[in-house]
Amino acid sequence: MLAAGLWGFGAASALVLGALIGLGSKVPRQFVALAMAFGAGALVSALAFDLTEDAFAHGGTLPVAGGLAAGALVFFTGDQLLHRRGGARRGKRVAKAANNGSAIVLGAMLDGIPESVVLGSTLIAGGAIGLPFLAAVAISNVPESLSAAADLKREGHKPSWIIGLWVAVAVVSGIASALGYVLLGDMGTTAIPLIQAFAAGAILTMLSDTMIPEAFADGGNLTGLATVFGFATAFLLTTIS
Repeated sequence: MLAAGLWGFGAASALVLGALIGLGSKVPRQFVALAMAFGAGALVSALAFDLTEDAFAHGGTLPVAGGLAAGALVFFTGDQLLHRRGGARRGKRVAKAANNGSAIVLGAMLDGIPESVVLGSTLIAGGAIGLPFLAAVAISNVPESLSAAADLKREGHKPSWIIGLWVAVAVVSGIASALGYVLLGDMGTTAIPLIQAFAAGAILTMLSDTMIPEAFADGGNLTGLATVFGFATAFLLTTIS
């Protein structure tokens, strides 16, 4: 459990790194957007080869189909409920909720919790953390908090408050990873394919709904290339891990 929590916290700590970069330097928005696209491509590869393919190999068609659909619907429903209450999502939309700190935290956690739960569940039954998925999560986290930190600073928030916000999100992600290991472990290894597919559906919905559109908004025509480079990098890690 401790190892799962530390892995989850470590991957989410990239949020703190991104915030520090965003506060300490003026990074061009196009660069941030292309980094976000790269991270999205890496996550797509990790979802396809680390989660969905593995889930199909061990569970077959029904757990994968059911898990993907359930994950997508749960994320979509939670996301819509959050927005109706004034919440916000990744990147620029996180920053737009600058007058509602709890909404920012909820929006970031809504993205990060499925990722963290997957990280924790990979340790069930003596498994090892998947390097491609871990790298993809970390890579995608940096541009998210980098962009949001810069916008929050312009809104008048103190740097200490901004860093504290992302540290809190990283801690919650670590807790989610530890809980994923404990709670899902009680379900037994037969439930892991369903869990993997569920998380893949939730994260893929997030990518399509928020991360990729925001990357294209500032990245322009180079967004597709950056996404493919991210996909190829994560796939290379899959082949050598």
